[in-house]
Amino acid sequence: MRRLWRLADERGFDWFSVSDHFQETPPQGGDGDCFEAVSTMSAVAVETKHVRVGCLVFCVGYRHPGLLAKAISAIDHLSSGRADCGLGAGWDEIEFASYGIRFPPIGEREDQLEEYAEVMRLLFDRRRTDFTGAHFRFIDAPNNPKPLQPRLPLWIGGAGERRTLRTAARFADGWNAPYLAPAEWKRKSAVLDAWCAKVGRDPAAIARTINVGFYMGADARGAKRHEELYQRHWSKDTRGMAGFLRGTPREAAEVVAAFRDAGAHRVNIALREGPYDWDALEAFVEDVMPQFMEVS
Repeated sequence: MRRLWRLADERGFDWFSVSDHFQETPPQGGDGDCFEAVSTMSAVAVETKHVRVGCLVFCVGYRHPGLLAKAISAIDHLSSGRADCGLGAGWDEIEFASYGIRFPPIGEREDQLEEYAEVMRLLFDRRRTDFTGAHFRFIDAPNNPKPLQPRLPLWIGGAGERRTLRTAARFADGWNAPYLAPAEWKRKSAVLDAWCAKVGRDPAAIARTINVGFYMGADARGAKRHEELYQRHWSKDTRGMAGFLRGTPREAAEVVAAFRDAGAHRVNIALREGPYDWDALEAFVEDVMPQFMEVS
């Protein structure tokens, strides 16, 4: 992983995210390695100089927002102002159960997400925070030192049209959805635009990104090997995930182009357990990224 974030920092990527889980996802029995997210983000912050450092997303059921606000503020200082904070309602019921954490119904988790986003914005921006909600309460709470950034970016992850995208419209600087096909991602982005209109927010103020699973090979042989890995990871998943880079660099570039044309500001490639395919990553850097890099 350290080699991976150093590669990202040195080869022109602009974001490095970790995953907030206690065991591997999709669930594979719980025997895989999975480092904790906040401590890993801290290491990334110290060992890089250029990439944004974030998490898509922190699960609101795993930490009190005051604790997370303190951690992210510290990481912003460690990174000299490169931290981002992503939030999500949580979905992995197996993981909740394994650690004895209550897994509320989706409506309650969405309520938690909305309160969590509001109070994080207050903790980052206000001198003191007073907040009383159904799930969280703060009384004259400080968060010092404040982040170095005048406005530390807050991201909302997920694609729920009635609640998650409404919360994004209200509080987010960025919205991220995982593993959607380009057409579906574009439709969800239009729903976010509609929520922005309802809450009086400029849609242009919210960056739009997509996570795509990285199963690209450097060549036909590598593509075949990655396809086998893809089938092992996702063949039993019932959620209908469709956003993946598979095949050769040419085929991967076609998918990235489709997301660009759909309006995505950034495509995040998601890697799961190592060992990573460094030849495939090098091919992505050399053959795919130059087609989509912004030129100033």
